[in-house]
Amino acid sequence: MRLISLRLQNFRQHADTRLDFDRGLTGIVGPNGSCKSTVLEAIAWALYGNPAARGTRDGIRFSRAGPRAPVKVELVFELAGHRYRVLRGLSNAEVYLDAGEAPIANTITGATELLQRRLGMTRAEFFHTYFTGQKELDVMAALGAAERARFLSRVLGYDRITGAQEFARERRRAVLAEINGLKQGMADPDAIWRAVADAEARLAVARTRSAEADAAQRDAAARLQGLVPRWQDAQSQRERRLQLASELRVAESEAVSLSRELERLDRELDAVARAHDELVPLRAEANRLAGVREALSAQEALAAAGARRQALLERVAAYAEEEAKLIDRAARLESAPALEVETTAQLLALRAVLAQAEQALDTERTAWARDRQEAETRLEALRTQYAELSQQRERLEGLGEESPCPTCGQPLGANFASVLEQLNEQLETVRVDGQYFRQRAEQLSAVPASIDGLEEGRRGQQQEVAVAERRLARIQAAMGEAAMVAEQRAQLTRRLEEATAQLAALPSGYDAHRHEQLRADVQRLQEIDTRMARVSGLLERELVMRTERARVLAARDAARERLMTVETQLAALGMDDATYGTVRAAYEAAATEAQRAELEAVAASGEAERARTALETAEQARRELARLQTSLEALETEKRVHDELDRAFTDLRSDLNHQLRPELADIASRFLDDLTDGRYTQLEFDEEYRLLVLEDGVPKPVISGGEEDLCNLVLRLAISQMIAERAGQSFSLLILDEVFGSLDETRRSNVVELLRRLHDRFEQVIVITHIEQVREGLDRLLLVRFDETRGCSVVTDATTALAGASLSPEAEVAAGAAPAPWGEG
Repeated sequence: MRLISLRLQNFRQHADTRLDFDRGLTGIVGPNGSCKSTVLEAIAWALYGNPAARGTRDGIRFSRAGPRAPVKVELVFELAGHRYRVLRGLSNAEVYLDAGEAPIANTITGATELLQRRLGMTRAEFFHTYFTGQKELDVMAALGAAERARFLSRVLGYDRITGAQEFARERRRAVLAEINGLKQGMADPDAIWRAVADAEARLAVARTRSAEADAAQRDAAARLQGLVPRWQDAQSQRERRLQLASELRVAESEAVSLSRELERLDRELDAVARAHDELVPLRAEANRLAGVREALSAQEALAAAGARRQALLERVAAYAEEEAKLIDRAARLESAPALEVETTAQLLALRAVLAQAEQALDTERTAWARDRQEAETRLEALRTQYAELSQQRERLEGLGEESPCPTCGQPLGANFASVLEQLNEQLETVRVDGQYFRQRAEQLSAVPASIDGLEEGRRGQQQEVAVAERRLARIQAAMGEAAMVAEQRAQLTRRLEEATAQLAALPSGYDAHRHEQLRADVQRLQEIDTRMARVSGLLERELVMRTERARVLAARDAARERLMTVETQLAALGMDDATYGTVRAAYEAAATEAQRAELEAVAASGEAERARTALETAEQARRELARLQTSLEALETEKRVHDELDRAFTDLRSDLNHQLRPELADIASRFLDDLTDGRYTQLEFDEEYRLLVLEDGVPKPVISGGEEDLCNLVLRLAISQMIAERAGQSFSLLILDEVFGSLDETRRSNVVELLRRLHDRFEQVIVITHIEQVREGLDRLLLVRFDETRGCSVVTDATTALAGASLSPEAEVAAGAAPAPWGEG
């Protein structure tokens, strides 16, 4: 991988920054806080998204950017002969290949996954390979022995073997669980074979029984079929006998019924003969009914007129009584207008007195409230003043003569006593005033007696006004009532005249005794008329009854003749109840036997079917057992394979760990030889993966802090090279972030020179540091500073100054004011 260019827009403190990279050794130099490491963070963010950035997603945006200003990083790099251009924002990401116009990935997730596949490294592996920070140099020194071994295995990718081994173990556990589950779910093979044998024997016995039951059923059916003709003939004769018996009963019932009807008709004809003798006197008596009814109607009309007269007399009396009341009420209402004038004058006078009382009460209450508020406000101000003076006195007493003067701020010295005395006098004055206003506030807290008296007087005036208002309302209502009374008197006079005229028009002469006698005569004559109508109706039915008697007599004689004929036919039948019972018993016995044989045949057939089903179930269980045994053998084979795989992974990890220490120590030793100018030529790891420096083949017991950082640096370079080699990547890029902190000037120069000499291994090396002395050995120099005026970081290409003397601060500022043609941040 080789970086080509990087552009940052509104990313952290970079408003708009562009960096171009080239082969060789490039330095990004600037003071602390100038956002040098943000360049490293932007590269990682472009490749791996938000997980590679510090803090939250919202903290990435430039603080001075507008609300809609885009946050964007554009990274161009070469990898495996292709050029990639990555554009990433807060909510979008695109990847372009070579000079293509269409992106090969256009989502955040798709871009991240594509770049991870093309780089062949996860984010953690990428940082362990290409990036090295100051905080990562001594990472192994802070770990224990086992932790150091695990760290090296993890960064070198050996933990993939552990992951693969864990996956194999997980699969082995799953296979073992399946084996145990199959074993627990498998049935006993001997029991299954016994079930198959028992089902076959049961099926043979059931088939034999079914054949015997079928033969018995056929024999019983043949016997039953032989009895069917005789049984059908017996049933036919019995049905004819029952039919004739039913006809005999019907004929007997009909003959008896017709005899009774004939007797009834004879009785009614006798009654008709008697009615002829009774009809003549009834007619003479019934002729008087019309005249008696007419006389009764006249008396009833006179009775109704009498009742009407009595009601009218009562109504006239009521009208007279009501008229007297209305006359009395009208006399009382004549004084209402004069009373209205008098009461209105009294009400106006009372309202004027009430207004004066309310005005006096409001004036007195306002004055009392103003005095009370003034006393409370003054008291609160004195309390605050007293508290402040007390605090001043406490400070003076605590500091003594060293207390500062409130006016000039100088120590009081000899004036301390006079100032303190003045404070005490002020406190005493405030205290006396406070007591006075506190007493004054307490006195004014209760409502004064004068206000209570005025309040009581106002309530009395209000009650008198209310009484006068209610009286005036009653008088005004009475004035309205006078007109209504006059109208009621006129209506009552008209009603009285109408009732008197109706009394004069009513007839007289009603006789109650005569009325009662006529009513009794009408009732008696109506009963005679009803009896005569009944007798006349009986005489009118005489001819009909004689005709009906002749018809009934003929029908009775015919019914008696049918009865004799049915008795003759019934006597001629030969099938009696005893013979029918014998035939029926024989047929029912044969039918019962045939039904029993049929049920036995069905039961035998069902048993045979159940035996066949049991045999199929047993065979199915035998086939399922064979299938489970086959699956169990396959799982046990897979388990043995995973057992061997687990052992192989363990052996492989052990072999790699044994090879790791000498190989890593050899690469680091070569780097250390170059950095120390041959003073230290060999490094090795002990059993606990502690790094030892050998001097003349002997471990050096104590090394300086700078030498320790140097050892950590070469170890980190060696680890990076091993990771790249094992990942199959050409290790063309190396970024070192603040790795010169504890090195002296000579060692820093050696590191820079080493990186220059290792151009065949590291085609592109980028050094991020705040130490300016290292830039003399760089191929390219990028200066980073923070512009206070614009509030953002600025990057300036100062490569041209490397050929001459170091730039002065004024020259650097001038260089920053005239940026390179591709822009600044």
